[in-house]
Amino acid sequence: MANVAKLTADALTQNDGILRLAPTWVPRSFLQPGKRIKLHPADYYALGTHRGGIDERWFASTTLATNEGAPPDEGLSYVVHGRQKFALRDAVAELGAEMIGKSIWKKYERWPVYSKFFDNMGPIPHHMHQSDKQAKLTGQEGKPESYYFPPQLNAIGNNFPYTFFGLEPGTTKQDIIRCLDRWNDGDNGILNYSKAYRLQPGTGWLVPPCILHAPGSLVTYEPQWGSDVFGMYQSMVEGRAVPRSLLVKDFPKNKHDDNKYLVEALDWEGNVDPNFKDNHYLEPIPVADTAKQGWVDRWIVYGKVAGKQLFTAKELTVGPGQKCTIKDGGAYGWITVQGEGYIGKVRLQTPAMIRYGELTEDEVFVTAQRAGEGVTFSNTGSEPLVGLRYFGPDACPNAPNVGDAKR
Repeated sequence: MANVAKLTADALTQNDGILRLAPTWVPRSFLQPGKRIKLHPADYYALGTHRGGIDERWFASTTLATNEGAPPDEGLSYVVHGRQKFALRDAVAELGAEMIGKSIWKKYERWPVYSKFFDNMGPIPHHMHQSDKQAKLTGQEGKPESYYFPPQLNAIGNNFPYTFFGLEPGTTKQDIIRCLDRWNDGDNGILNYSKAYRLQPGTGWLVPPCILHAPGSLVTYEPQWGSDVFGMYQSMVEGRAVPRSLLVKDFPKNKHDDNKYLVEALDWEGNVDPNFKDNHYLEPIPVADTAKQGWVDRWIVYGKVAGKQLFTAKELTVGPGQKCTIKDGGAYGWITVQGEGYIGKVRLQTPAMIRYGELTEDEVFVTAQRAGEGVTFSNTGSEPLVGLRYFGPDACPNAPNVGDAKR
C-alpha cells in the first residue's frame, strides 16, 4: 500500500502515538483448540478443517506463521485507522525508529519480537526451538520464548495443565537417539526421560532455544522472538501421530535422517539441568509499591537468554475509577484481559466473544516515544482493568532476573 507512511502518521497523530490493532488468528493443523480465547464457538475452524483449528492469537506481530498452506500474511498484525487496515510490519518499515525506537531499529530494522495467546485442549509434543546459529542454516532466526498463564483465561485447565521441561539428569544422548529411531513404532517414549511441572495461573517460565518442552493445556501468554521455527521430538501425543516432517522441517535437508545430529542440536547441559525450575520459573514481581494508589504494575516475564535481555513483559491492574500514568523504556504491544477503560484517548474493552474477522477494542501498539513520555491508563468500569504488555530487546534494563521473586 503506497500510502502506509501517511496513514500511520495520521493514526499516530490522532491517537497520540497509539495504534489500534485488529485480532490476528493463527491455526495449527496438528493441534486441537482449547476454546478459551474468546473466539465464537462456530469460528474455531473458520479457515477449514484442512488448515486446523485456531488455537493462537498473535499480538503486535510482524512475524509470519510458517504454516503449510497459509496465506502470505498469516500471523501479521494489522493496524486499524478509520476504514483503513494495513500491516503493522509495513508501518514499522516505513517509520522505523519513530515506531520502535532508535536502538531496536538500528540493530534489527524490524520489530523483532511478538507475543501470542496459545490455547490448546491438551498437551503438545516435546519440542525445541532452534538457536540463531542453527536456524540460520535454513535462512531463519532462532526462537527463545516465555510463558505467563493469565488467571482471567484459565478458569478451566483443560486436559493436561502440566508441562514437561527438559530431560531428567542422567539421561544420555543415546537414550534420545533411540527414541528418534523408534519414530514410526508408535509412542517413541521420549517423555519417559522428562519431568512434568504443574502449571499455576499467575506464574510463568523462561525457555531458551534448544530446550525441550511439551506445553500443557493452560492458556499461555507467550512473549518470544520473532520466529516460528521448531522441531518436534515426540512421535505421538494423546494417541495422535506426529509427522516426522515436524521434527526436521527447520533443520538442513541433508540432516533430516541423521538422528545423532538432531540430538546433538539440543542444549544438553541446559536440558539435564538438575536445578531446571530454579533457573527458568517466574513469579510476578511488583514494579513498585503502588497498591494504595489504586493500581499495580508487575513484571511477569523477565530474565536473560545467553546473557541478553531479548524480551520482557508486565501486567498492569488498575482499580475501578482509578487512573495512572506509566513511563516505559520502549515500544510495546498491549492486550486487555479484563475490564474496560482507556489507554490515552483510545478506548479499551475486553470482549466476551469475537467473531472471526471482527474488530475489537482490546489490542493496541504503543510507540517507543509515546511509551517514554508516559501513557495514562484509566478504568471506567466496575471491575479491575487488566492488560498485558510486552517489550523488545533491552527496553527494560531495570527488569528483575530469574529467581529474584524468591529473594
